[in-house]
Amino acid sequence: MDSETREKIKKTVRELLEEADMNEMTEYKIRQLASKRLELDLSESKYKAYVRHVVNAFLEEQKAKQEEEEEEAAGDNNNNNNNEFDDDGDLIICRLSDKRRVTLQDFRGKTLISIREYYKKDGKELPSSKGISLTEEQWSTLRKNIPNIEKAVRKMESHTM
Repeated sequence: MDSETREKIKKTVRELLEEADMNEMTEYKIRQLASKRLELDLSESKYKAYVRHVVNAFLEEQKAKQEEEEEEAAGDNNNNNNNEFDDDGDLIICRLSDKRRVTLQDFRGKTLISIREYYKKDGKELPSSKGISLTEEQWSTLRKNIPNIEKAVRKMESHTM
């Protein structure tokens, strides 16, 4: 395949991947969408292998970016909190107020992100039932939807003014 076609395929596939919900997208769907955009049958073996290569390269880049962001976030948390732990031994990520905090805990072998109110009893700060604990999957879903939540809040705020 010529270099111009190769570059068009790469550009189109990457654009589709960047727009895609990666929980729903498959290589097959990417090939179909790119075929329509390019008006080229990418199911032919010479194209199929190249599309697979572009998809894999994109996924590796995304994985590396995510790992880098997680390392930076962990570094920031370590610097800001000096690994502060609560009375149950859970890592305190941040304090939202005197009574509310975000913690990372291990519960029955699962990592949970908790946003919870605490109360004092016998000199100890204990978690109350007021709050929420999210699994890693739920936390990931929430993180991905933060822009939508912010947009909805801005829209709501603009209606109240």
